[in-house]
Amino acid sequence: MSSSQPSVSQPSVSIVVPVRNEADNIAPLIAEIGAALDGRWAYEIIYVNDGSTDATGERLAAIMAQRDNLRQLRHARSGGQSAAVRSGVRAARGAIVATLDGDGQNNPAFLPDLIAAVEKGAGRVGLAAGQRVGRKDTGFKKFQSRVANGVRNSILKDGTRDTGCGLKAFRREVFLMMPYFDGLHRFLPALVRREGYDIAYVDVIDRPRHSGVSNYGFFDRLWIGIMDLAGVWWLIRRKKPTPDVTEVNA
Repeated sequence: MSSSQPSVSQPSVSIVVPVRNEADNIAPLIAEIGAALDGRWAYEIIYVNDGSTDATGERLAAIMAQRDNLRQLRHARSGGQSAAVRSGVRAARGAIVATLDGDGQNNPAFLPDLIAAVEKGAGRVGLAAGQRVGRKDTGFKKFQSRVANGVRNSILKDGTRDTGCGLKAFRREVFLMMPYFDGLHRFLPALVRREGYDIAYVDVIDRPRHSGVSNYGFFDRLWIGIMDLAGVWWLIRRKKPTPDVTEVNA
């Protein structure tokens, strides 16, 4: 193992990257994460290999031999993006977790701003959410996102322009408070607000994916997303104020 890489024994920050069949994007993205974070935080990188059938696992294993702050978790079968993010957060050792997509569209250069926004929140900020500008997706996909974000915001009143951006940072303990369901990552702002935390927003510049095609599509989650929206609305409506608890000593 390379002694020049940060140790995973006591990281303050964990970077979680969900991937499925992204072999050609592995090495470039890890190099960019290192360039953004080396010397700034003690950090670990957790790749969650969501049932890949290409060389993703082998590429990660080869780089793990050179970087002792890189970890790989593997799902035997693909469980989807939310499941992959959850697996990574549960395994994370850092108090702050940052996420980004594994296709290269999310630029790791914005990770420091997201992490710093959570740190500066001094416990009040539970989530720093990336908000994409200059998106590189097709016009149809951008239209889909505008409609979905508009409907979600009008119902949940979460004050968030773009929940689909994979670039996020949050306190691990806050994420683990969330009720888990498939699609959770798209409703984090509303659920974090439900728990009484503030949200910080960071504009990020989108870019084209390095290679390959999207593995987490729109139409396969459209109707499920509608049901999720109704469920999250119900959760918010049913939330009661958190009691102010003090321990009474004899």
